[in-house]
Amino acid sequence: MGASLDGILVVSLEHAVAAPFTSSRLADAGARVIKVERPGGDFAREYDSIVDGQSAYFIWLNRGKESIELNLREIDDASLLHRMLNRADVFIQNLGPGVSKRLGFDSRKLRKKNPRLITCDISGYGEEGPGKDKKAYDLLVQAESGLASITGSPEAPGRVGVSVCDIATGMTAYGGILEALFERERTGEGKALKLSMFDCMAEWMTVPFLYQEHTGVAPVRVGLGHPSIVPYGAYPIENGEMVIIGVQNHAEWISFCEKVLNKPELIDDLRFSENKKRVQNRTCLDAEIKSVFGKVSKQELIARLHAANTAYGFVNSVADLCKHPQLRRVTVQIPGGWTEIVAPPIIYVDEEASLGPVPLLGEHSYKLRKEFCGQADQFKRLHEKIREI
Repeated sequence: MGASLDGILVVSLEHAVAAPFTSSRLADAGARVIKVERPGGDFAREYDSIVDGQSAYFIWLNRGKESIELNLREIDDASLLHRMLNRADVFIQNLGPGVSKRLGFDSRKLRKKNPRLITCDISGYGEEGPGKDKKAYDLLVQAESGLASITGSPEAPGRVGVSVCDIATGMTAYGGILEALFERERTGEGKALKLSMFDCMAEWMTVPFLYQEHTGVAPVRVGLGHPSIVPYGAYPIENGEMVIIGVQNHAEWISFCEKVLNKPELIDDLRFSENKKRVQNRTCLDAEIKSVFGKVSKQELIARLHAANTAYGFVNSVADLCKHPQLRRVTVQIPGGWTEIVAPPIIYVDEEASLGPVPLLGEHSYKLRKEFCGQADQFKRLHEKIREI
């Protein structure tokens, strides 16, 4: 999509979501990304087959990459990866705990051989501490980090409906790699990055953490509401839809009472005169708001919210998202055809968004073997023999 990282070679020993998210953004920015897949491929290829036989996760996270299938327990394949890394600018890996080191791809040793190399090791719980050997998947980290405990209805905790821990980790790794590339321009030296899914989500949990540390209690689960700002949440309207409103300061509160509720007397009501009191008296205020919203048409309510300059939105379904007037799409080539996905959020002015194709498993194996160690003819003959069998 962009050309900012043109000339940068990224080798990513990756699977699932976190590392592929990182490398896909590097590919979007113009880097050459070689995706190293285990025999049989990244298991995210098999998560589902809903997009013309392809996995939705895989399509989302692997556009613009080259794919090579390697068995790193075989000497020739391990040697090939080392040759790639001797020329690479960035190495990313998110294998299980300790696996990359056991396979001979310790980041410290790789950087001794190639001092300009930037390495990025992604783990579940870090490389130290009692959790260092634990497997980590997104839902597990949502639970372990406390995120699930503040998500959901008052009756039960819930899962954030997308892989938020993986995405947070992928985004953080992407930013760290860009910082390291920028620093290398000045120093000529690469550096090692290490990050864990748990650390990334724990950092996102800073506000609930501080709430617990300083009050002794955690923020309560309020469903489609906010634990410490009121009114900020979902309310039913006349036609059965749910509208979300957010009032963040006193000026907005005054305007909301006067122009949306038509109840200026609530402005100085001692139960609601400041946010802390509104939180304490949430149930009473909710009743006041529902008594108005439940009797007003959607069109009338939108007009009032606009007049008051009150922030609002509607609780949409995924089907609603698919036809949302603000939704931007981009077409990407997939094995066997083309499909539309959600466009990347960064807009480069005067540049049209375009993404590289999603690779077949091992689609570039022949080319890459020939490029990096001249094994292509041997590899081709081997595969011809396998096909004959």
